[in-house]
Amino acid sequence: MAGNRTFTIIKPNAVANNNIGNICAMIEKAGFRIIAMKMTYLSRSDAEKFYYVHKGRFFFRNLYLFMTSGPIVVMVLEKENAVEDFRKLIGSTNPEMAAEGTIRKLYAQSKTRNAIHASDSDENAAWEASFFFSDKEIIDTEYCLPLPEDEIDSD
Repeated sequence: MAGNRTFTIIKPNAVANNNIGNICAMIEKAGFRIIAMKMTYLSRSDAEKFYYVHKGRFFFRNLYLFMTSGPIVVMVLEKENAVEDFRKLIGSTNPEMAAEGTIRKLYAQSKTRNAIHASDSDENAAWEASFFFSDKEIIDTEYCLPLPEDEIDSD
């Protein structure tokens, strides 16, 4: 059974180009709930740990250099079938091959500067989310209820 959470990073190029709001709007319009979010920087050490599966590959150095070049926005998202649905929303790693209307087609500049990262499995989504967030930073929106109008102070 597919999980209902995934993890994503808005990469430095999309942050620098002021695309955070547009990307978040696309995410929410596609039915995802953002249940954790923060802007941060990756150190070289953290980038190497996070992308350890790519160590030794020809693009690894460019990847960690790019990911440490500016701020990033990390998020945990919730939706039924989250990993698969989110990967469809972001499109192909190569923006030239990404489907029209996907995040990478709209905001990526190249295969490395492809605007956004997405987990590729439920297991990786859980690990990647725990890399950036503690359990208390991930809000279970199912239990978030608005205050009744009569309990809100109107001063």
